[in-house]
Amino acid sequence: MGDHNLLDVPPTLLDQVDGLAQALANDPLTRVAAQFPAASLPWALLAQHARTHGQYIEAYAYARTGYHRGLDALRRKGWKGQGPIPWQHEPNRGFLLSLFELGKAAELIGEDDEVARTHEFLVASDDSALDAILADEASHLPGTEAIVIRGTD
Repeated sequence: MGDHNLLDVPPTLLDQVDGLAQALANDPLTRVAAQFPAASLPWALLAQHARTHGQYIEAYAYARTGYHRGLDALRRKGWKGQGPIPWQHEPNRGFLLSLFELGKAAELIGEDDEVARTHEFLVASDDSALDAILADEASHLPGTEAIVIRGTD
């Protein structure tokens, strides 16, 4: 985490959602989101899936849902709109990933103000979150050996 916590606000740590990890491992994402509607992670994963499949409006809607569910959870934990939300604390990742996905979807639909706002919010929450999310995304890309270029020769 960076040095953005100039006011010495303690980090906000969300609670683990019982049964969520097991549901994510075994059930379709839409079913998990319906079963755990207050959890940000299923919404973030739905947004990610929609975005990577060209469904930008759906991605935006899923990400916004995860973002708002995360804000609700943060406020219940005493968050007052500032202070660190550490990526290292796994239950925080659903909110941070929703925030990232909201920015990506906003970019794809031309919502430039929201792109800047979500980026600033993500970096202010935990400046290591963006690198972690991007590294995870890159690890899911196919290797160069899986790319075939066919010419007319």
